[in-house]
Amino acid sequence: MLDFLTRSSEKQVPLLGVFAIIGCDGTGKTTLTHDLLASLREKGRAERCYMGLVSGEMGDKIKALPFIGVKLEDNLHKKANRALDMEKKLPGLGTALIMYMLSLWRAAQLLRVIRLSRRGVKVIADRYPQVEVPGFHYDGPGLTVHRTDNWLVRKFARQEQKMYEWMAGQKPALVIRLTIDVDTALQRKPDHDIVELRDKISVMPRLTFNGAQLCDIDSTIPYAQVLEAALQAINQAQPTSA
Repeated sequence: MLDFLTRSSEKQVPLLGVFAIIGCDGTGKTTLTHDLLASLREKGRAERCYMGLVSGEMGDKIKALPFIGVKLEDNLHKKANRALDMEKKLPGLGTALIMYMLSLWRAAQLLRVIRLSRRGVKVIADRYPQVEVPGFHYDGPGLTVHRTDNWLVRKFARQEQKMYEWMAGQKPALVIRLTIDVDTALQRKPDHDIVELRDKISVMPRLTFNGAQLCDIDSTIPYAQVLEAALQAINQAQPTSA
């Protein structure tokens, strides 16, 4: 699939009408993406696409699997957390293969977004892949070559890196970055680990999404104002004929 991605005519397509919503847990991404979708559909064709992996909606889908769902999701989440620790070596071949397959799933979702954009369909993307900071928690590569001695895992890591470089080249028309402080995030997500929340909050400002147009919105203000600001940013980012 990687050769298809990097050699196909899908490469470096300008993603007109694609609006990505990013932010730490607790910023209200899911609610906002659904409300933005409803607003865009009043004016024409629009779709929502979830681009995350182990946590969030993907995690909920894994948990819903009969018998093994909850245990599998918990296992994947722990292994993803371990892989993010740059002081430790990457997990074994089996876990690396699962992580690679998850990245392939993300690439397939992005291909869907590209094709919708080409057909003139507006797309609200909940999260978006990037290559600047490794780690699934930040929607970056899950594998890194220098942290493993296994030749096959290193091969997966190199292929995954190329995959994310391709994905990062597919810039959305606009990235709306929802900001939040750790106290508010923990208040909204009391079941989340404070260290993980603090880490995500610190990483978000560093992501540029390959130079895409960015709009920062404070998610701690009343939600109606957040929605209004996001709609205004999207309207300004769209062509005047939209």
